[in-house]
Amino acid sequence: MIGKYSISDGICVHHTDDRAHIKISDFLKSSILDKCLILCIGTDRFIGDSLGPLTGTLLSKLSLPVPVLGTLENPVHAVNLKRTLSHIKSTYKDNRIIAIDACLGISKSVGYIHLKEGSIQPGKGVGKRLSRVGDFSIIGIVDEAVESGDYEYENYLKINNVRLGLVMKMSETIAKGIYTAFRR
Repeated sequence: MIGKYSISDGICVHHTDDRAHIKISDFLKSSILDKCLILCIGTDRFIGDSLGPLTGTLLSKLSLPVPVLGTLENPVHAVNLKRTLSHIKSTYKDNRIIAIDACLGISKSVGYIHLKEGSIQPGKGVGKRLSRVGDFSIIGIVDEAVESGDYEYENYLKINNVRLGLVMKMSETIAKGIYTAFRR
């Protein structure tokens, strides 16, 4: 979950910004184009959590010079994340990981894409205790989080009621930005 974030630790761009994909591309080009892989986290069982697999599916249809893990057909989620990370360590030892995931945030941040150097902790907003992952992260804020009361349960309900159109547009923007960064 992202509450208040600092632009000094990365970039933040709204998916409707005409130059969003360029900003994503510029950030990636200035940070990490050598020896990396893209890890798209989430599941298609919940629309709000499908940002990662949707992005992975879009990216897998392009000719990228880097591996893409996590698609609608083969998602990386809470059940298989640990196994996937073990596979990455044995198969892609020296690759840096660009982790992509959806999250909940403050109401004015919905629709924003946040890129930064550093890892993310998938599932945190809905009470999951999963391993931190990624050397770089791309987070799409898909809805407003509940931060009090039984917030884990409330956020679980929220992630199930996100509009597919928003998630799809955000996935397209992220995929276009990554494609532009890696296009030779």
